[in-house]
Amino acid sequence: MALYALLDFDTLQKYNISIKDFCKTAKGLKAKILQYRDKNSSLEEKQQRLAEIRKYWKKTLIINDTLELLAFADGLHIGQEDLQNLCEKYNLSEFEIIDAIKNGKWNIKNNNFLFCKEKKNKTKIIGLSTHNKEEILKANKLPLSYIGLGAYRPTTTKDTSNILGEKIIELIKYSYHPVAVIGGVKIYDKIPAKFKVVGSDICKLTSIQSKKKKILLKK
Repeated sequence: MALYALLDFDTLQKYNISIKDFCKTAKGLKAKILQYRDKNSSLEEKQQRLAEIRKYWKKTLIINDTLELLAFADGLHIGQEDLQNLCEKYNLSEFEIIDAIKNGKWNIKNNNFLFCKEKKNKTKIIGLSTHNKEEILKANKLPLSYIGLGAYRPTTTKDTSNILGEKIIELIKYSYHPVAVIGGVKIYDKIPAKFKVVGSDICKLTSIQSKKKKILLKK
């Protein structure tokens, strides 16, 4: 299974580590994908941080939730509620929303979807969070690139009232899409999925490495 690094900006601030150091640790752990999640910053601040991440991260970069910044990333990860909100906002089905995002039909200038055949932008990666068998089976009918499945363990970065634990191993078998296990996942967890999404554990490791480096510099 491959490592999918979750750069949660609030967690970076909690551990007092930089985007540069987080990306360096993620690269050292041979992560394949990095997702930038930021629930509290402005759109302009998020765009600036995406640009900074791009300086240090040359592999696949996913933006969490913020569709307006899709043009600056390789793909988008959204939650169930976010998907429903998009369906209501644009009066489109879940399939149409996912297909439009994946096939580059989002127009950042007009803040809307374009369904013209003449021009297509670069294909994007699109992931959707799932939490149970029903949501997995529903996701199987959507043109997703992967699903996030969890939470595996409790985590302080978001609400994880639905803890799957070892049940996740059985649920993975129902997905037609590659599965990224999310929620409280540790760097060295071994789970039979395509990806494991690790955030806080990478921050902890980065913080430890940073403290050791400062001690060595003082000597």
